[in-house]
Amino acid sequence: MNLQQQAAEEIAQLSAELNHHNHLYYVLDQPSIPDAEYDRLMRRLQALEAEFPDLVQVDSPSQRVGGIALDSFKQVQHVVPMLSLDNAFDDEEFSAFNRRVRDRLKVEAEIEYACEPKLDGIALSLRYEKGFLVQAATRGDGQTGEEITQNVRTIGSVPLRLQGDNWPEVLEVRGEVYMPKAGFERLNRLALENGEKVFVNPRNAAAGSLRQLDSKVTASRPLEFCAYSMGEVSEGYLPARHSEMLQQLSELGFRLNPELQVVSGVQGCLDYYRALGARRNELPFEIDGIVFKVNHFELQKQLGFVSRAPRWAIAYKFPAQEEMTRLNDVEFQVGRTGAITPVARLAPVYVGGVTVSNATLHNADEVARLGVMVGDMVIVRRAGDVIPQIVSVVLEKRPADASPVLFPAVCPVCGSETERAEGEAVVRCAGGLVCAAQRKEGIKHFASRKALDVEGLGDKLVELLVDQNLVNGLPDLFHLQVEQVAALERMGPKSAQNLLDALNKSKKTTLARFIYALGIREVGEVTANQLAQHFTNLESLIEADETALLAVPDVGPIVAHHLVTFFRQPHNLESIKALLAEGIEWPAIAPKPAAETLPLAEQIIVLTGSLQSLSRDEAKARLQALGAKVTGSVSKKTHLVVAGEAAGSKLTKAEQLGIPVLDEAGLLALLAQQEAPVLQD
Repeated sequence: MNLQQQAAEEIAQLSAELNHHNHLYYVLDQPSIPDAEYDRLMRRLQALEAEFPDLVQVDSPSQRVGGIALDSFKQVQHVVPMLSLDNAFDDEEFSAFNRRVRDRLKVEAEIEYACEPKLDGIALSLRYEKGFLVQAATRGDGQTGEEITQNVRTIGSVPLRLQGDNWPEVLEVRGEVYMPKAGFERLNRLALENGEKVFVNPRNAAAGSLRQLDSKVTASRPLEFCAYSMGEVSEGYLPARHSEMLQQLSELGFRLNPELQVVSGVQGCLDYYRALGARRNELPFEIDGIVFKVNHFELQKQLGFVSRAPRWAIAYKFPAQEEMTRLNDVEFQVGRTGAITPVARLAPVYVGGVTVSNATLHNADEVARLGVMVGDMVIVRRAGDVIPQIVSVVLEKRPADASPVLFPAVCPVCGSETERAEGEAVVRCAGGLVCAAQRKEGIKHFASRKALDVEGLGDKLVELLVDQNLVNGLPDLFHLQVEQVAALERMGPKSAQNLLDALNKSKKTTLARFIYALGIREVGEVTANQLAQHFTNLESLIEADETALLAVPDVGPIVAHHLVTFFRQPHNLESIKALLAEGIEWPAIAPKPAAETLPLAEQIIVLTGSLQSLSRDEAKARLQALGAKVTGSVSKKTHLVVAGEAAGSKLTKAEQLGIPVLDEAGLLALLAQQEAPVLQD
């Protein structure tokens, strides 16, 4: 295997891992690794992609901002994308950023930077029209966010109407919603007094508060909003400098961070970074670094953007905070895929603003790398203020009775044998659905929104059904009786009947959803869809060998191996057969026409503005099904721009370049005309 092939495999593996953690962090608010580990994975991926640029995929985590919008809220399209920032982790990396800025601008003079503490909260976009707040949205994936206007209206530091009269017709204010340290401590103290679950850190508390469906709950939380930039704004309103723009926001009634400052050159930035870092624990809010922005907008314009971040700004992160404590024990948890994860039980220690008593040890390789033993004194890092991790062992303090960390030979939940595949760091239970830990998580996954979408079958109900031995496998879901379910805690005849109706409704699904619902390792929503489109039927997929699977887009050697292994197991095939016997079915999939034969093959189309009769995602999907490439920016290579209501700079640029423009009616006519021959074929 040559270097290019090795890089391709590692890039695929890193991408899958980062996408998984993006989902946990941005969608579920259940991060499973510290920020430092995520940053390491991302930096490795970026290094590989820089070395092998031909291997960069359009859906690579390095090409995107973050996660996707939740269905619980209306989705909002950001007219001006909400991009993330590249990071620096030491003086050398920050100095390299400054050199790149000066080299690109071809200037010898020192650059003026606006310095802002990087608040540890949730990015928010506030849209004002004629001075009134009309919409608030989260960043989401940078292009699409969640509308949370009613919740944001309850935050006292968010103006419902702009102050004064010097405001533009349209103004989009961007900033951070966060929870001050004092408010966070009060919230958790009250939760403990009421016997409720406490929040891990202020960022999670802020995120959970903003995503409440009941705005009264949000109103009861001590949230604050701090403005740091503008997005869409009426022409002619922006001043010449970022610092002047912040002053405008202050005059309009927005809270600014009191630590804002303008400095000149690298040394000015480093002096600011060190001075604020020394006072970090004294600040009334959590910060995890400093954001430095080129202050002059004209220079920002000249520097421009890369795919996921501006070239004129960087976040210089603070070192992770560390403390020393004793490792009292190691326990083992079993996940949905059978992965057995070691969890360190620590003597409680105060790190980064919270008391830590547990830390992740990740897997067997990490335990071996650390050389950690039960009884050791260890250094604990609360990296990124998310999940603590053990970073090193203090060998000179190792006690005489320290004992090695031994992974169990049998599953701690079901007693089945454990196994560790060659080349893998993870030890797994071989029990499959006979293991209660995997059974519960497997059923939760099977019923989840992107799988069979069984309304009302939440996590707690799944656990009750399994604990009461009413469900021991996926097919058992469809054997449930109203009386059995109604007898469960917090259930009744009506709720029970609703669940059975939802289970019956879920039998009408798609092949892609069914494949995803099976919970095959590394087979996410996108891969499941690719498999369904490629094979068009379940039988062909089951019979496919690794060579046939590797011909599918998005499927590499690791995924192909997991698929073959899954479909070789008799108990998995028995479960699939039983599920199909219960009446699960899906529409037949027509063979996909060759891409070059599609009506809009090679056409580059840009969507801008809002559409009334269909969503932007629906329009994009239908155009792509006709062979078009739908991009987010207008260039000379663009063939067509579709402009909905409130189309902005993209429409202006299209008109300047003489690119054809269609309104929504024109788009619908185009789709109707071009989809007809495809359907006939």
